[in-house]
Amino acid sequence: MPLSEEELRLLEQMERALVEEDPKFASTLRGTSLRRTARRRAVLAGVVFLVGVVLLMSGAITQLWPVGLAGFVVMLAAATVGLTALKGQAAAESPAAAQAHPSGFGVVEGGRSRPKRGRTKRTRGASRSQGSFMERMEERWRRRRDENGGF
Repeated sequence: MPLSEEELRLLEQMERALVEEDPKFASTLRGTSLRRTARRRAVLAGVVFLVGVVLLMSGAITQLWPVGLAGFVVMLAAATVGLTALKGQAAAESPAAAQAHPSGFGVVEGGRSRPKRGRTKRTRGASRSQGSFMERMEERWRRRRDENGGF
């Protein structure tokens, strides 16, 4: 006995919710792996990127700027999808990276290699090579202000 339209709609809704909640489990149920899907999406994005290059060059040769612009937009979209797919493929290979954050963005370690120090008043005998440029300038400003009676 076939399912009614209401039952089909509810089934599709539950399937979408499952895919959003746990894509790895949903792909396991479907029988396709995330790595295979990401690879397929990356290859398709590469083909579409080449179509964009053809459009861009056709627009440049025929001097029709809307065609060239459309080619550029197609190339940009394909590159975005392709890089996202490659990132997804790398995340599928390492489960720890996939669980970094649901949005796909993570924390980038960078900046200063040493922790910031609190502001301390230096004495005249302190080495000038210590601290950042702005800290040294602020210290010089304070010293001049103190020597001139607060002005």
